[in-house]
Amino acid sequence: MRSSICLKNRSIFFTAQNKPGSTKIFNFHKSRNIFTARNVNPSESLHDYVIVGAGSAGCVLANRLTEDTLSSVLSLEAGPKDTWLGSKLLMWKIHMPSALMYNLCNDKYNWFYHTTPQKNLNDRVLYWPRGRVWGGSSSLNAMVYIRGNALDYDRWEKEGAINWDYAHCLPYFKKSTQHSCGENDYRGGSGPVGVTRPQMNNPLYHAFIEAGKQAGYPYTDDFNGFQQEGFGPMDSTTWNGMRSSASVAHLHQQGAARPNLSAETGCLVTRVLIEGGKAVGVEYRQKGQLKIARAEKSVILSGGAINSPQILMLSGIGPADHLRTHGVDVKVDLPGVGQNLQDHLEVCVQQECTKPVSLYKWQQPQNMAKIGLHWFYNQGGLCGSSHFEAAAFIRSRPGIPHPDIQYHFVPTQLLDHGREKVTHEAFQVHVGQMRQKSRGFLQLQSNDPTQHPLIEPNYLDTEQDKWEMRQCIKLTREIFSQPAFDEFRGQELRPGVKYKTDDELDEFVRQFGDSTYHPSCTCKMGTDSMSVVDPVSLNVYGVSNLKVVDASIMPSIVSGNLNGPVLMMAERAADIIRGREMLKPAYNVPVYHPPTLETQR
Repeated sequence: MRSSICLKNRSIFFTAQNKPGSTKIFNFHKSRNIFTARNVNPSESLHDYVIVGAGSAGCVLANRLTEDTLSSVLSLEAGPKDTWLGSKLLMWKIHMPSALMYNLCNDKYNWFYHTTPQKNLNDRVLYWPRGRVWGGSSSLNAMVYIRGNALDYDRWEKEGAINWDYAHCLPYFKKSTQHSCGENDYRGGSGPVGVTRPQMNNPLYHAFIEAGKQAGYPYTDDFNGFQQEGFGPMDSTTWNGMRSSASVAHLHQQGAARPNLSAETGCLVTRVLIEGGKAVGVEYRQKGQLKIARAEKSVILSGGAINSPQILMLSGIGPADHLRTHGVDVKVDLPGVGQNLQDHLEVCVQQECTKPVSLYKWQQPQNMAKIGLHWFYNQGGLCGSSHFEAAAFIRSRPGIPHPDIQYHFVPTQLLDHGREKVTHEAFQVHVGQMRQKSRGFLQLQSNDPTQHPLIEPNYLDTEQDKWEMRQCIKLTREIFSQPAFDEFRGQELRPGVKYKTDDELDEFVRQFGDSTYHPSCTCKMGTDSMSVVDPVSLNVYGVSNLKVVDASIMPSIVSGNLNGPVLMMAERAADIIRGREMLKPAYNVPVYHPPTLETQR
């Protein structure tokens, strides 16, 4: 018999090996002053928390849970780290803001998902990139920092997400970020994620904002502050000319250095281990070896709106008949798992630019090298921005209490996920609906964890959704026709003059509509029969010690991009999981309401 004593993750372990392959661990838990003993094999590890996924939510949780030095945390990420030889600059395709398109279509850092053929989009299969790297999609996205509208979160509470209204969420939005303009009632001043107000040095940004004002829309200086509605500058998750991803903010700068955090990469979680109705750990593959990580307090799924429901179903938690079809033993019949899938659909409206002020010349190889070297020298210049620096939120029609159309403006061409070559001096907007009525679903294709699930977003399944997309194009054309664009406006490149009637616009949407990369709501929190997660504890219904924290638990999609909301949700979840006193709700912070709902603007 061999024995040893060691200190790991601030706990004391006494191990005794009786025979090869059989080890007994005696673990003294200082926080509880007790010993526990169990037999393990060499591929098994023991922790307080196991977090599945080191994306936006997972990085926040890994950092916050290890602030408690008596808690040991294991983070399991399917992809690699976002550094090479410890350097962010050597992984410049992730950390240089203008280089975002390089990895958007690279399956090395990307799950590379695709939908089913979409019946309302001419049977096209849509590409859904999702991050598979430290930082998750916050290491691949366009770094847009938008929270949505205050009324989105008030709606969440009405939908059963108790204490997830705006007053309860705003303090955690502030906690999650630091803003280049400083702290106020809406902005954070000392949080981990850097948020920067853009410089907007290109005249096309100013033309877009002025055109919105000329069309009768208001100006707003902060979409995340008092007033979302209107035209204005759009904040980004960049800091000092580099991407401020969740991994940079929470792992590089804080959590990864702590001895009570073990952060593993290249780990494909195959299932949650459930014993007696309780989650006790996960099974995963790493470098061809099947391993087990046990969790004494909680298993936390933070894989995102696709991976988290897939893991639940592979673990026997989901619609019973569907699980049996694929030979999965049913642990909990939970019909809402994988249902309620929501995403934002968008189209691009593009104009030729008659002056050489777009980014066209800088996208030529010889000039890209020049501005790239500038960035490597001091992280400055054109490569320090994603170039999504102006935006707008408007209402599609009278009677809408808050904006349901979003614009991302960019002073160049950007089509087919960046895979189409730039050919013109041009500018464009990505415009789409934000609160569509259509609902999709996600299902297993087999019980093989390596096979992607079936993704059915079911776009444009209602006449209302089709009308809204048509309206997006009509309103955009009106904005681009304003005097502010007279000196820049050439011919319309997309949709083009041949698309005029409603039927023609519908055909353009069917042919060119695409995802805004905002999948959500597939494990929604709430209290009805289709809810998957308890909004108070974040536990999965029917299984103790199993929680989900990511975009999948949103009851409904918010009116904007998702990264900012997910960071907020994870900050709030960390306090819930740790049993800490929650931040005081911000009941008295005012928010904008249109002076009248009788008109569209």
